[in-house]
Amino acid sequence: MNSSVLSALPTGHPAETSMGALLLDAGKLTPESAERVLRMQKDLGIRFGEAAVRLGLVSEDDIQQVLARQFSYPYLQKGQANLSPKLVAAYEPFSPQVESLRAIRSQLMLRWFARGRRALAIAGVSPEDGSSLFAANLAVVFSQLGEQTLLVDANLRGPRQSEMFGIKPRQGLSDLLAGRADLDVIARVPAFVDLSVMPAGTLPPNPQELLAREGFRNLNTQLESRYDVVLYDLPPFGSGADALAVAGRAGGVLLVAAKHRTRIANIGRMAEQMAEAGAEVIGSVVVEF
Repeated sequence: MNSSVLSALPTGHPAETSMGALLLDAGKLTPESAERVLRMQKDLGIRFGEAAVRLGLVSEDDIQQVLARQFSYPYLQKGQANLSPKLVAAYEPFSPQVESLRAIRSQLMLRWFARGRRALAIAGVSPEDGSSLFAANLAVVFSQLGEQTLLVDANLRGPRQSEMFGIKPRQGLSDLLAGRADLDVIARVPAFVDLSVMPAGTLPPNPQELLAREGFRNLNTQLESRYDVVLYDLPPFGSGADALAVAGRAGGVLLVAAKHRTRIANIGRMAEQMAEAGAEVIGSVVVEF
């Protein structure tokens, strides 16, 4: 997506943060291989990671991932976890696409969250516009910044986030709004300590009515008190008034358009109706798949 081993460590090394310990914890080294690395490191006076790579025990990607953990910037290698490969922010954090996502994050931090706001809705005109995928990747980059981030799948017609983050079928937003569940429906994403997801839950026969209830406003207030960033993945604007109800409660909305697909007139119409519903249109982004 584009967008505008402890025994082998010498005394004195903090086991929880050292390169060797993290490689051991990740299963990339055994205690025996770590000792080989330490010997080369001492003999040649080079860094632990460089010695491990020279010995052919780990790859440069392994070293980059450990460095990311040391600097509190988690990401995954391909094949790790059960997240969708489309989550480029999780698997390709140094790609140009994710650089663009970080630039958007910075703009949102300055133009919205710095004003004391906590919630933001992400909206697209149609299911093909890619707003759900964009919201998922944006949630990952916010969590990588160290912000306690919650992604709420508010698409009660065609939810995507459970599949995206490998969450098994469970209760979610709809069940909570219907009084059939509580905040235990929120799922932590193990690979990203600062990221949680609230699934859509049971698909209800009355999504618009559920989302328009006063209980949704109360829920948003509760979530804003618990998280630094609350992102709502809205249902497609063209599928009904659900998106307007959620955006109005969140207070702000970011519009997503697909390159060579979304019509400017449709984006303009969505922006007008979002404003009428009480949501401030923070801006728009164009994505390409």
